Amino acid sequence: MRADRLLSLLLLLQNRGRMTATELAAELEVSVRTVYRDVEALGAAGVPVCADRGPDGGYRLLDGYRTRLTGLTDAEAGSLFLSGAPGPAQDLGLGAVLATAQLKVQAALPAELAERARRIQDRFHLDAPGWFRDADEVPHLSEIARAVWEQRVLHAHYRRWNGEVHRELHPLGIVLKGGIWYLVARAGEAVRTYRIARFLDVRIGPGTFDRPTGFDLAASWAESARRMEASMVRGTARLRISPVAQRLLPAQFGAKGTRALAESGPPDERGWVEVDLPVERTSVAVHDVLRLGAEAEVLAPHELRAAVAETVAALAARYA
Repeated sequence: MRADRLLSLLLLLQNRGRMTATELAAELEVSVRTVYRDVEALGAAGVPVCADRGPDGGYRLLDGYRTRLTGLTDAEAGSLFLSGAPGPAQDLGLGAVLATAQLKVQAALPAELAERARRIQDRFHLDAPGWFRDADEVPHLSEIARAVWEQRVLHAHYRRWNGEVHRELHPLGIVLKGGIWYLVARAGEAVRTYRIARFLDVRIGPGTFDRPTGFDLAASWAESARRMEASMVRGTARLRISPVAQRLLPAQFGAKGTRALAESGPPDERGWVEVDLPVERTSVAVHDVLRLGAEAEVLAPHELRAAVAETVAALAARYA
């Protein structure tokens, strides 16, 4: 671990020039005293680290010195695919190797390309979770990730909507969707998707497994997502909505709200329009429609209109 830190310190000085002990300590997530010891260790190993004193002082490499220790390890090379998502990389236990890999790549780049890479890093940031929602607690993510990397059988205790189950899984891949982590795994002969936050306990077994021939994680996930979306939609609601609801529809219902609005009929004299909105089962659709409040009226189907009217009457009685 110390060897990795010494290499990171060396690459930081090579990529950024003069840095203070405090700046190095912050980058390496160690104490200033540890930085002092590491600098001494580099000097003893023959690395020409110079210490400049004064207000503008700090540590720097002797002019013209450049290390060639920029070869990537397997873990570092793999972590580069997560370079746009440092938070998820940290969740997977790859935060440190990702940082080292990025430093090595910067050190190997010509000066002008290294500067461009730094500018991009300074100007763009990916924040995966959606608004107004905390990220899932995923205490078993790193263990599940290890089982994926090593193709190890996973014995899992999982919480479903209708109870808890124990499963023997062959973990095939991990997906981050809207800030939520999912495991794609084979259970028996079927490939299924599991929300990682719902794993109550996991244990890596002694055995390994063979991945299905030709398995494509991205294609499998796309098909799974399509099936889930198709299974959730049970019908179409005909709504009459106000100008206020027209502004709310895309925000409340996403892409299907945007499509419904784009295909709406002409507005009436008050600016209200009729839209056809895909909905789930009636009990879910009632709550979805009521998110628009008095700015929407259900015209069809009759069962949904009646259910909304019943719910509104119950609310009126409660607040009377």
